[in-house]
Amino acid sequence: MDRLIIVSNRLPISVTKREGKFDYQSSIGGLATGLGSFYKSYNSLWTGWPGINSERLSKEEKQKVGERLMKDNCQPVFLSKREVENYYYGFSNRTIWPLFHYFTQHATYNKNLWKAYKRVNENFCSAIVRAAGETDTIWVHDYHLMLLPKLLRAKLPHASIGFFLHIPFPSFEVFRLLPWREEILSGLLGADLVGFHTYDYVQHFLNSVRQLLGYECSFGQVSAENFIVKVDAFPMGIDYKEFSTIGQHPNVQKEVKKIKKKVGNRKVILSVDRLDYTKGIPQRLEAFDYFLEKYPEYKEKITLILLAVPSRTKVVQYKVLKQLVDELIGRINGKHGTIDWMPVWYLYRTLPFHNLIALYSAADIALVTPLRDGMNLIAKEFIATKTDGNQGVLILSEMAGAAKELGEAIIVNPNNYDEIAEAIKTALAMSKGEQVEHNEVIQDRLKRYNVERWAKDFMDSLAEIKKHQQQLRARKMTKKIRESLIGDYFNSRRRLLLFDYDGTLVSFKGIPEKAKPDEELLSFLEALAMESNNELVIISGRSKEVLEHWFGNLEVSLVAEHGVWLKQEGGKWAMIESLRDDWKADVQPILEAFVDRTPGSFIEEKEFSLVWHYRKSDLELGSARATELKNNLLHFTANLNLDILEGNKVIEVKNSGINKGRAALCWITKKDWDFVLGVGDDWTDEDLFDVLPKSAHSIKVGLGPSKALYSLVSVGEVRSLLKEIAGQ
Repeated sequence: MDRLIIVSNRLPISVTKREGKFDYQSSIGGLATGLGSFYKSYNSLWTGWPGINSERLSKEEKQKVGERLMKDNCQPVFLSKREVENYYYGFSNRTIWPLFHYFTQHATYNKNLWKAYKRVNENFCSAIVRAAGETDTIWVHDYHLMLLPKLLRAKLPHASIGFFLHIPFPSFEVFRLLPWREEILSGLLGADLVGFHTYDYVQHFLNSVRQLLGYECSFGQVSAENFIVKVDAFPMGIDYKEFSTIGQHPNVQKEVKKIKKKVGNRKVILSVDRLDYTKGIPQRLEAFDYFLEKYPEYKEKITLILLAVPSRTKVVQYKVLKQLVDELIGRINGKHGTIDWMPVWYLYRTLPFHNLIALYSAADIALVTPLRDGMNLIAKEFIATKTDGNQGVLILSEMAGAAKELGEAIIVNPNNYDEIAEAIKTALAMSKGEQVEHNEVIQDRLKRYNVERWAKDFMDSLAEIKKHQQQLRARKMTKKIRESLIGDYFNSRRRLLLFDYDGTLVSFKGIPEKAKPDEELLSFLEALAMESNNELVIISGRSKEVLEHWFGNLEVSLVAEHGVWLKQEGGKWAMIESLRDDWKADVQPILEAFVDRTPGSFIEEKEFSLVWHYRKSDLELGSARATELKNNLLHFTANLNLDILEGNKVIEVKNSGINKGRAALCWITKKDWDFVLGVGDDWTDEDLFDVLPKSAHSIKVGLGPSKALYSLVSVGEVRSLLKEIAGQ
């Protein structure tokens, strides 16, 4: 890796201008904090918006700011006030943020905001391309820049590109509400590696890719148009060493004493959040109110310190939320408070780091109950500070990504006030020994998987998928190999051409009437067939009736039903061997039961096989049913000499021992060929590749593993090659 380029909406340094002078301060936020030390340990460059509108800067000032930021390895992307309004406050935080957090009622679908989002992503791309080399690694972060990976891929096709989403990725049923859903998915799939906090988000993303783009996804890999994309979970960690030791700092200890003096002997329940509707702050206050009503004996014995950091104050929903929180706090304090006791101590501000650590240290309980959260590092930070006898209890929402890792905490449903009230009561009564026992397990985990380990795992995984892509690309047919193949073709006199049909000569796989050969295909197939030195064989899984209808007028040989039926050029259809079909009566009811249970699926009956198709079904349901059906059939047909074949959204049952390779041998052994070309796209064609002579040219369509010597990415590339050797 020559250089690491980190890309995020905001730089880790914010720039302000007052009275003609510039001030440079560290940015606030989980990403800037989390990666701040990591990026300095690499030969790196951080690209992002410096926080100041471009209208406030002259050309000379932009240059000056850029030069100053470069001293900290930061590259600014300057944005206008209008771009910030429409791209950041607009599409990013009025469309993507609420939708991805399941607050669909807050999501705005505005075309102008979408255009601004696209334009700013393009601006980022231009800035990165100016700075990046082909061998650099580019790590793009978060929902503001989901179009950027594809834009970068177009400009830097060989660069290593990673993307990490720091918020949840929603279920398909929610994500599909977005009008620009395909563009967002395609943008993300420009990366080599797409990372999320949890496997739930990974599965939601893969499901959306399958449903909306139709790409095959297996073992966390997406077979996109031109290459393989890896998708995986990387739960973000914290700088454990810093949080576990900074509590002993004199400034922190001084603040802890101030807090304890103010609250006295009361237990402290801490709530720390940005003021955001996803954090569940009103629900948390309602639950605290309910707790005081249900357990009045705790009145005047506890204090809830609620720190709400101002956030997106220009967005309407946040203004409404601020008013609601203010009213709830006033109501609770007025209802339960006394002259000597205020139940809720409310801080609406941003606190310096040492003051925040002091709150963690002073708190007996952390109440972290977001309605939806990508990870939530506050939960991890709180536990990390609880060392050297300074114990505490974490109450954590099951809707936070961190709940997947911090199972030793008290996990609650943020909408269940009874559950939260009981959790508070349990936490208050928990012995020091229990607290130590639970926290030490979590701390060991946080210590092992810290922010540096998180970043390293992501980088290692990116390097691994890049290496895998290179191995697949090494088999990709180059211009030199293509020219050599064409030269061998024209220098030979006895040529055998063996072509699969679906996925090789045409793109559509499935219903016969939608995959009829077009005029261009028929034209170059006829030219190849008419060449006296050629024998052309089309080997397909389709029925002999369909193949006869489509190609019966051409001077070609045909193989139907994956090798059951053969037709030599100019001859008649014949079976490769005598086969039985009496098994169908036993198997068909099983397939029919799965048709009834899987809307959109159907049965195709061939003479000596039965095929269950689920291309028209819900893909997730269809895939689950396919696995179940295959297992049932394998058990049922164990003694019937049948093969169960799993294809592209099909399960086929046929007589055992019949395959494309066996059928191809009828032509391979017919003559002493001096040129053999076999082309196919799926696992059924591997039997063909397996029987080809060593001197043959074999091509797989697609990027997956194969016995073929070479690969071509698409049907279009195959047709281009065949047209050239046909002289068209």
